Amino acid sequence: MKKVLIIDRVHPLFAERLSAMDFSVIEEYEASAAEINWADYVGLILRSRMPINEAILSQAQNLKFIARVGAGLENIDLAAAEKQAVAVLAAPEGNRNAVGEQALGMLLSLFNRLITADQEVRKGMWLREENRGLELAGKTVGIIGYGNMGSAFAAKLRGMDCRVVAYDKYKMGYGSSQVEELSLEELQAEADIISLHLPQNEETLYYVDQDFIASCAKDFFLINTARGKLVRTVALKEALESGKIRGACLDVLEFEKSSFENLYSAGSPAELEYLLQSDKVVLSPHIAGWTHESKRKMAEVLLQKIEKLNL
Repeated sequence: MKKVLIIDRVHPLFAERLSAMDFSVIEEYEASAAEINWADYVGLILRSRMPINEAILSQAQNLKFIARVGAGLENIDLAAAEKQAVAVLAAPEGNRNAVGEQALGMLLSLFNRLITADQEVRKGMWLREENRGLELAGKTVGIIGYGNMGSAFAAKLRGMDCRVVAYDKYKMGYGSSQVEELSLEELQAEADIISLHLPQNEETLYYVDQDFIASCAKDFFLINTARGKLVRTVALKEALESGKIRGACLDVLEFEKSSFENLYSAGSPAELEYLLQSDKVVLSPHIAGWTHESKRKMAEVLLQKIEKLNL
């Protein structure tokens, strides 16, 4: 029987539906890469527990597909997979709604100082003027990367009475009554808020750095629900201190482990400590897209894609 290996804990729908497709499902959550006999499997289901590199793929000579329960594919050697004719599947359709909601929720929390105000009230502090908020209405929100996640965030902004503009290097013709298609330079000239919705690759590593920030005409707010290494934290710290970046919503951090399970473990860099202490920053532990609903939806999306492979 065709074997499929699941190496991360995922929705039970995978085991149920894969078995119905006549696959033998093996679940292995603790074994290291060296302990797995990769040649046994035609399919692999994973999140981010370990990188699937060329060394692993060279052993997996019978592998037909890799299904990543998520959107990003930076932990998979795509070139090596293509060379071996291994289909690489992702599920951005399954968690894009959750990412859009998270981005909007973080932004509104920041604008209305909800986290700070909540903590103060719990301590008996009743500071109204100090917690006077900002309104999203009338502001220009710039979205960089207009794929599943960027377009989902744009959809959530409808009804907020703000202007939505977007830039995507690899996409054209998506402008509509809801979103204006701009160049990067135009977006940097006009945006009050910039939200990142890019994959992590060589082209996007440290996309937001000192030069990017200096190229923005306005002081702006930054949202990152994509990947931590899109933003150089030192540059973000400097911009928060100077006021060039007025505030930041960060679901992801440069110092996350590649598995996304923990923060940097060998001490805490000064720039990270600054973010942890700043009331101009809203943080969450890489949970945009990590809802109860999206867990099932991502499973459904990937199972449909696997079924279409007709293995």
